[in-house]
Amino acid sequence: MKEFSRYERQFILKGIGREGQRLLDESKVAVIGIGALGSVTANLLARAGIGHLTLMDRDFLEINNLQRQVLYDEKDIAENLPKAVAAQKKLIQANSEITITAEVTDLNSSNIEALLQGYDLIIDGTDNFETRFLINDYCLKNKIPWIYGGAVSTEGMSFVILPGKGPCLRCLFGESPGPENAQTCDQVGILASVAHLVASFQATEAIKILAGKMDAVERKLWKVDLWSRQFQAISVEHLREFPCSGCREQSYPYLERKIASRAVTLCGRNAVQIYQTGPQKIDFEILARKLEGQAAVKFNDYLLNVHLAPYEITVFKNGRAIVRGTEDAGQAKSLYARYIGG
Repeated sequence: MKEFSRYERQFILKGIGREGQRLLDESKVAVIGIGALGSVTANLLARAGIGHLTLMDRDFLEINNLQRQVLYDEKDIAENLPKAVAAQKKLIQANSEITITAEVTDLNSSNIEALLQGYDLIIDGTDNFETRFLINDYCLKNKIPWIYGGAVSTEGMSFVILPGKGPCLRCLFGESPGPENAQTCDQVGILASVAHLVASFQATEAIKILAGKMDAVERKLWKVDLWSRQFQAISVEHLREFPCSGCREQSYPYLERKIASRAVTLCGRNAVQIYQTGPQKIDFEILARKLEGQAAVKFNDYLLNVHLAPYEITVFKNGRAIVRGTEDAGQAKSLYARYIGG
């Protein structure tokens, strides 16, 4: 057995013990979204000794992230790093004894099976219900536990989903709300401490599950308004009587949605994301030469930025891009086609 001396203050806890620490070391966890929630959860789990931690995020760092996303600093922004890569670099310095991988990608129905195969637990650090419902369907189908978390303004909530042992996210919320009905921190703001509190709840429940302490796992929906110091634990056991189609008849509509080449407005960010599902690999050096004289361009191993005031296009290796400065999908696609390619 490993010595685990760095985790001594953790495994002497009666609820964990050396055997629980060994199970943590053998666990494989994916954190989807490494922003306000995911950066804190990933930090806690890496330091707790999760043996294999994958950090998955589609985005790059911006200055307004630093108010709440604790793994990052101004140097990461100056280096123009994707969140997943910056987080990986930081956490490897915190714990070099575990495996930490970074995936700079947008999780969708066309890649989720390949990306999440073989994990023991999934942690939700995403910022939209479309992706959460996709994760929910995948975990239901494959019987993988996952932990939902959300935080906006001064409020947050979290819920542990154990497929086959209680209600899932669709049982809880019905169908995914449209963007017009979902508030985001870009619209109404967010108190950093409420995100950290929700992430701490997620990390604690994850440790319970992975250490084999299932009897200690919180089965209620946990809610908080930190500004007014209101805490609630709401029983949802009655939802067992009204299961969703996934729990009732193994129907997984979010997994079955086909992703074509398309543009999606990122709510509250004045930006549009362009998806490319065909096999692509962009050579940033060639693209930079092509754009010479047309725009200000900088790139690194992970992404390329094109500055065309008032627009900015950030392109990833697989052709996915985020176009800032517009919420018009048609305009974003036109800019992409003109400067990046068809």
